[in-house]
Amino acid sequence: MKDQNQIWNSFSAFHSATTIQNLLLRCYKKQNFEDADKKSYDNCYPFIYYLEHGQNYYQLATSAPLAIKPVLLFYGMVQLLKACLLTVDPQYPESTSVLAHGVSTRKRKKQSYEFSQDEVKIQKNGLFTHFSEKMFHVKQLDGEKYSMNQLLKRIPELSNLFKLHYQVEYFCKIEKLQEDVLGFPNSLLDNYHMTSRRFHDFINESLPFQLEAFEEDINAKHSLPFKIVENKQINPNNSSPLYYHLYEDSYYVSTNRDDLVNFPEIMVHYLLLYNLSMISRYETEWWSELLHSYSSNDYPFINQFLTVSAEKVPYLLYLFLNEQIKNN
Repeated sequence: MKDQNQIWNSFSAFHSATTIQNLLLRCYKKQNFEDADKKSYDNCYPFIYYLEHGQNYYQLATSAPLAIKPVLLFYGMVQLLKACLLTVDPQYPESTSVLAHGVSTRKRKKQSYEFSQDEVKIQKNGLFTHFSEKMFHVKQLDGEKYSMNQLLKRIPELSNLFKLHYQVEYFCKIEKLQEDVLGFPNSLLDNYHMTSRRFHDFINESLPFQLEAFEEDINAKHSLPFKIVENKQINPNNSSPLYYHLYEDSYYVSTNRDDLVNFPEIMVHYLLLYNLSMISRYETEWWSELLHSYSSNDYPFINQFLTVSAEKVPYLLYLFLNEQIKNN
């Protein structure tokens, strides 16, 4: 993991119109976009401005009061996403429909409101649907609802809070036994109610890359070793439903087999930050009470999530751009 200054220094490498035009040109030609030369020129400056604007939001968030931090982090993320989108969608924004947030939430909070039980609903059009499809190839989410608890459970850096407050472990750590050999904990067989053979089939159905049983003698007493086929490099953006722990530089898998669906973590952060930014702006009384009363479990989860998100989202989106450079 890089520290925040390193990440933003890495982004600054993109602050060259000539370099970015060449990058976008390669991306667009690979997509067989017929007007690649013109579009790469038109989009190179917006790309740089989106990155600069996003960095300004994130840097303000580092010194901002917690009360307004969700708004800054959400809009900082939106700007970085727009830059990423320009590498995969030459026409962005092709219409005003993709400029909407693409998510909705309850307008009025109930008296007994708990953040963890709140929900967001995915809209047919908007930024969320657009970047999910263009960047991560996740489609058909229109009308789906997600609770904040469902989303928080997909962030491995918060697993310590679930264990502390609810005595529940939602994640198992995956060992890296060799460069291309992953060790899944034996305990998953009980969690998933599967034999090792069925688990092998199930995990291959669930992951975006293929694994094969690793038969060589290896020190893996408490885990099931699997070799990544074709030496495919996995990274945090293409590993879902495995989730990357930023501070440990390791991968985790859910203890609940029903959670093994393709839902990249960038999508998780977007939905959580959207809802928190709306609460910060429009639910001032509840929000202020939460920040000062410590009367529920919501505060530690929100506080820790915002800390993690401020560091993890720029890192993940930098990785996305870096992959675009390597692959085009």
